[in-house]
Amino acid sequence: MTTTKLKVIALIAMFIDHVGLFIPNTPEWFGWGGRIAAPIFIYCVVIGYKHTSNKRKYLTCLYIFAVGMALLNLFINHHVYYLSMRGVIEDDQGYYLLTNFFAPLFFIVLLLFLLEYKKIKLIVLLFIWQVITAVVFTLIVEVYPILTLTKPIPTLQFLGSVFGNALFMEGSIIFILLGGIFYYIDREKINITIGYTLFCGIVFLISQKMNPMMPIIPALFPFADYQWLMILATPLILLYNGNKGMGLKYFFYIFYPAHIVILYFIGYSLRF
Repeated sequence: MTTTKLKVIALIAMFIDHVGLFIPNTPEWFGWGGRIAAPIFIYCVVIGYKHTSNKRKYLTCLYIFAVGMALLNLFINHHVYYLSMRGVIEDDQGYYLLTNFFAPLFFIVLLLFLLEYKKIKLIVLLFIWQVITAVVFTLIVEVYPILTLTKPIPTLQFLGSVFGNALFMEGSIIFILLGGIFYYIDREKINITIGYTLFCGIVFLISQKMNPMMPIIPALFPFADYQWLMILATPLILLYNGNKGMGLKYFFYIFYPAHIVILYFIGYSLRF
């Protein structure tokens, strides 16, 4: 199976998942199959990074789309929902747009780039940057609300996507770790099977056992309880044959924001 076919399967799963996310009164099982989308896209991005002839361009492209999606989310959250519904539903977290999967994909590639070229000092600085920005963003958005673009959660995610803080990206640090795992287990099927199964097992334990016990877990693990169903992506990843396929790179870049905006407004019209 080529990377193009893998992406198409992940795209279909993602679309069904987002239908369940945005359209009201859809059954929960819409999200079950959607769990395979993120790991497949992460796997394909890692493969793409390994095979690209221009890693800096690849990294830059992902960052541009991450920032673009963050700005699109901000515009919709502020001008569509926040202004139209402000004062109507005061205590509601809101029907906010929080999907920006370009951001964790960018961060994964950034980290892989630094690891591959052994930029130890930059890796240390990146870690320090995570701590500093996490504290600063929390202070100016939640503790002392100096920056109030929308409600706190979408504001933090906007800042995390633009300024590269993994804690405030879609999927938080879990997806970043998965990218590192895929990079180092390479294409050996036994390594992929063992490594990915263990990862999904840890995800299961976190969601089912540790989440109620540790208050910090939801911040580091912002997923539904059935996120462990991502293990269903294992046979698809194992079928990867090392070929790129048709490519269709920009189709996936364009389809992602387009389908999210369309589904968001359909769901918005049905809700309000």
